[in-house]
Amino acid sequence: MPEAEYARTRRHLMWRWRSNPLRRHADVVEARVVVAVWAAVSLGGAFVGTMTADSIDQSFAERRAALHTARGVLLESTMDAVAMAEGPQRISVRAQVRWTASDGATHTSRAWVDAGRKAGATVPVWTDGQGRLTREPPSAGEAAAESAFLGAGAAVAFSGMTYAAGRAIRWRLDRRRYDLWAREWEQVGPQWRRRTM
Repeated sequence: MPEAEYARTRRHLMWRWRSNPLRRHADVVEARVVVAVWAAVSLGGAFVGTMTADSIDQSFAERRAALHTARGVLLESTMDAVAMAEGPQRISVRAQVRWTASDGATHTSRAWVDAGRKAGATVPVWTDGQGRLTREPPSAGEAAAESAFLGAGAAVAFSGMTYAAGRAIRWRLDRRRYDLWAREWEQVGPQWRRRTM
């Protein structure tokens, strides 16, 4: 790019910052608001998204570490659930299961297990620190995908709110400029009409 064209482009992009007799205080404020909003959208959105994803991923990791798996015995068949399902997807159903906790006590309750099992089959059951049944925690891959999705959602929400706040400020500045123009026109308008008659 030639030097003269570069200087012309730079002057065109920076017109709001230059000294100009037609420039008003509202123009300077608007230019600064635009820069601040876009900086907050890009930097703040990335920060909020990253922090949200990290926090959620850490929460999933803590949940996986707090849960334990135990071997249970299926007390009822889950074969009927397979007949209703179509395709190769994994189906979980609630069924009666008996398992032995880490303290040696035997428990019986309804747990989420894979469909298509016969009574007496060995199935994994997940328990928390107090030995209560819980669902299987998401795997590291599933947790990472969900964390990334929620982090992206948080980034978009933050950026949207920041952009909306910037638009509201610019709308107020526009209203103020319109009011100033109307007052100035009330002073100049009658003089203009006299000259044109």
